[in-house]
Amino acid sequence: MTHSFIIAGFGGQGVMLMGQILAQAAMIEGKNVTWFPSYGPEMRGGTANCTVVISDEPVASPVVENPLELVVMNIPSLLKFEPKVKPSGYLFVNSSVVDRKPTRNDIQVFEIPVNDLAEKLGNARVANMVMLGAVVQVTKCVKLDAVVEAIKYKLSSRGEQIVDLNIKAIYEGVRHVGGSDR
Repeated sequence: MTHSFIIAGFGGQGVMLMGQILAQAAMIEGKNVTWFPSYGPEMRGGTANCTVVISDEPVASPVVENPLELVVMNIPSLLKFEPKVKPSGYLFVNSSVVDRKPTRNDIQVFEIPVNDLAEKLGNARVANMVMLGAVVQVTKCVKLDAVVEAIKYKLSSRGEQIVDLNIKAIYEGVRHVGGSDR
């Protein structure tokens, strides 16, 4: 099985970190993976997206034109990338920010109020991890244990509280799409 993601939003929404954690989790599981960032002209507040390809087979290219899975954190990303999702693919929308309905009816759409859910956890900056938890729960692209391990690997230098908060955010996203708690 090959999962091909585009994760898109504004700089500062944690789009690149989502992709890095997903890629690290895939590596922990011994899967083939690529992560490829793309920035707009500005870093913070500009557009940002990355592609992640996870496969049991070797990955020929990190470039994803037509993703199976699309994660959008803002309206410009929805407008730009929704038409590119493969039929029967997945679209994950940050419904806290995106107030437009997707137009496609040949894909599965998950509208998740990730900013609102993150604020309930006490820190709006973990909205990206709430989204990542929902994405992993729905797509089964990697195991949640690998995501937790990847968060510890990537964020341990920032302190135990940050790691714990990000892990809580992952499980908040899992619960929101009907997954069970740890």
